Amino acid sequence: MAVLYGTTSSVMDKRSIASSFPGSTARMTGPTEAPLVASRVFCANCIHCKIVPAPSDIAGRFKLRVRCDAGKWKKKLGEEKIYKYFTVANRSIPSCAAYEDMGDTEEFLRDLRKELPTCDEDY
Repeated sequence: MAVLYGTTSSVMDKRSIASSFPGSTARMTGPTEAPLVASRVFCANCIHCKIVPAPSDIAGRFKLRVRCDAGKWKKKLGEEKIYKYFTVANRSIPSCAAYEDMGDTEEFLRDLRKELPTCDEDY
C-alpha cells in the first residue's frame, strides 16, 4: 500500500482514507470539497478583509498577506494578526460584529479556492 504524505492536490475524507486499510468496509468516495457551514462567517467574503504586501527574504520582493481592516484579528498581546494570502479561504469565525458581506459566500469561496496560489509566493 502506497501512502503519499504532504500532497495538497486532492482532499480525502475519513471514509476514503479508512477504505485504504485492509479489512475496511468503508466505501471509497474520492476527492471531496469541504461543505460550507452557513453558521460561520468567512472572512474572505468580508469587505474589511484586505490584501497587503509584506517584506520577503529576497531584496526587492514581497509576499502577500491578509489583514482585517476593522481590527478584529488580534494576538493575545493585542498586536494585529496578519495571515498568509493563500490561506484566506480557510479563515472563518463563528460571528463578527464588523462583518459586511460582499456577495454570495458559497460561489465566491468556490471561485477563490480555484484561483488562490497553493503556497506562499514571492512577488
